Amino acid sequence: MRRRRLANRRGFIAAALIALAACIILFLMHRPPICTCGHVELWHGALDSGNSQHIADWYSLSHVIHGFLFYAGARLLLKRRPIGPRLALAVLIESAWEILENSPIIIDRYRTATIALGYSGDTILNSMSDIGMMTLGFLFAARAPVWVTVTLAVALELLALAVIRDNLTLNVLMLTWPIDAVRDWQAAL
Repeated sequence: MRRRRLANRRGFIAAALIALAACIILFLMHRPPICTCGHVELWHGALDSGNSQHIADWYSLSHVIHGFLFYAGARLLLKRRPIGPRLALAVLIESAWEILENSPIIIDRYRTATIALGYSGDTILNSMSDIGMMTLGFLFAARAPVWVTVTLAVALELLALAVIRDNLTLNVLMLTWPIDAVRDWQAAL
């Protein structure tokens, strides 16, 4: 029992250190710490150049769902390990995505394949918030019944779809297999 608690604590510490390392890497990649507009918003609901520049926006919902999915995957792959090491793995994957997402190749892909024509990447603040949102989703999934987590994931996807005509499912689709009809439908908002 004591060894399990120690592994759990080490996992949570590792998760925090991984997020810190991602923050440093994004800084070294010359990502802006906060919005170049000069202020910080808790919620940025408009679909404009402020997306991915503040603490949270409509795409934060996708990162919560990342947490749900990473929890499910970690539970399958590391079922005998405590939650701390599972979370560390999830933070590692999310941090790697945040670094990749802010690389020129992915920024250009967003600009050419999706409706994010003016996308310039995330601020460091937004990337750290995205990692935090994933962590919240992961910890929620660890405590909630599976049916509640699945229902919430579907609800978040449908909410984003209804409000901004985009969500995690469409984002993955459009990044990997762009469909002109979907892009045109999204752009008509």
